[in-house]
Amino acid sequence: MIRQNATVPRIVFLRRYLAFVLMANLAWEILHLPLYTIWQEGNPKKLAWAVIHCTAGDLLIASGSLLLAVILAGGRAWPLGRFIGVVATSIALGVSYTVWSEWLNTSVNANWNYSEWMPIIPGIRVGLSPIAQWIVVPLLGFWWARRGLASMKTGPPGISK
Repeated sequence: MIRQNATVPRIVFLRRYLAFVLMANLAWEILHLPLYTIWQEGNPKKLAWAVIHCTAGDLLIASGSLLLAVILAGGRAWPLGRFIGVVATSIALGVSYTVWSEWLNTSVNANWNYSEWMPIIPGIRVGLSPIAQWIVVPLLGFWWARRGLASMKTGPPGISK
């Protein structure tokens, strides 16, 4: 059997994860537009720009959270090993950034506002939908990306599936 380069699982994982989170965040951004006042105030061009802008930001948050999580919790064995630590760290970073960003942009800078339909988390006055987004989408993305590794026969030395 020919041994694969140890970076191959990482590349496969990253491609699958980032493609999934891009598409899932695009769908989420479209679906939760009515939870923001832009839904009533904006024209189609403004709505399209908001979706594109927010989806691009989501991809940056997902990429940055994953990179930092791999640095903090991954190691050489990742993604075939130390998987749960990276998942937990990445999601914690994504949720933390989102709480801060939503608070800053709604309460301090007033860059956007929630509609009356947005459920608000008591105590932190942040919308539930963006927080749920940074739990659900990454979890599904990690699951999907890991499935792509199932067909790979080898990994770094001492690591088994």
